[in-house]
Amino acid sequence: MALDHNIVSVSGGKDSTALLLLAIERGAENMRTVFADTGHEHPEVYRYLDYLEARLQLTIERIKPDFSRQIARQREVVQTKWRAEGVSEQVIQNALAVLHPTGIPFLDLCMWKGRFPSMKARFCTTELKKKPIEEQVLAPLLNDPDTQDVYSWQGVRRDESPDRALLVEQEEIGDGLFAYRPILDWAAQDVFDFHRKHGVKWNPLYEQGMSRVGCMPCINCRKNELQAISKRYPEEVDRVAEWERLVSQASKRQGSSFFGPSKMPGSVKGLSHAEAQARLSIHNVVEWSMTGKGGRTFDLIAMLDPGEGCASAYGLCESAAGGN
Repeated sequence: MALDHNIVSVSGGKDSTALLLLAIERGAENMRTVFADTGHEHPEVYRYLDYLEARLQLTIERIKPDFSRQIARQREVVQTKWRAEGVSEQVIQNALAVLHPTGIPFLDLCMWKGRFPSMKARFCTTELKKKPIEEQVLAPLLNDPDTQDVYSWQGVRRDESPDRALLVEQEEIGDGLFAYRPILDWAAQDVFDFHRKHGVKWNPLYEQGMSRVGCMPCINCRKNELQAISKRYPEEVDRVAEWERLVSQASKRQGSSFFGPSKMPGSVKGLSHAEAQARLSIHNVVEWSMTGKGGRTFDLIAMLDPGEGCASAYGLCESAAGGN
């Protein structure tokens, strides 16, 4: 007899955790919980996934994409097309020196592309989250003759963005594949209340000034969030700075910054590409995040050490999650 399957994507964030709890509460049949690892996560995310596995007595499948073939093809492009275009031998050798798979999906993706994702080119979500789940989890199920339908549970909410506001709760997105978004009309407070209802802690990063707990940092992170990251976890900033060096070396233009010019409006006007990328280095953007409105004066409060206290963007400091 053909069976339905329920695939719940978990990121370690508040929405996907609430989604998982809802799937358990509703007794979703043939449920698989999947985490697509970008390699750009904070260590606390991995610890939180371990906590969820122990607390909920389930296994979270860890999958990640492999860009080895793309990097190999890019090496061929560098050695043939770049040379035919008259790119300098030094630039070619610089790129070839770093174009080797590291096993870190986010970094390998960016070295293959020769750039970091941006607001206008958000290839990170597709390449690091969507495709791996489609190729490694959904496609094998859909190709199995014993499969009836596959429901891909998605923890998205309307109030997150104008695009998500237009989504529907359930729709068929492929032959036998359905997108199911049961918390679409929930507010952030509903999500945290659902954690409390089930006695499950939320990710502790939410009490450390983070509004999101996916990539650390995300290209979309807010100014105050970058402040919190730089003060609490300076090693994460240093890691991204090293990635900037590697991706720049893999780039034909020998320059690539993690954040784009929209992060510091007007800061690169009139500069060359190389000058702009240097100006937008993550350390410079972190310094800018410590300034007040307009970026002209330093915000003395922002520069204070955060200590070990709670700093939640969701008002979580006044209440505990409950549960163990």
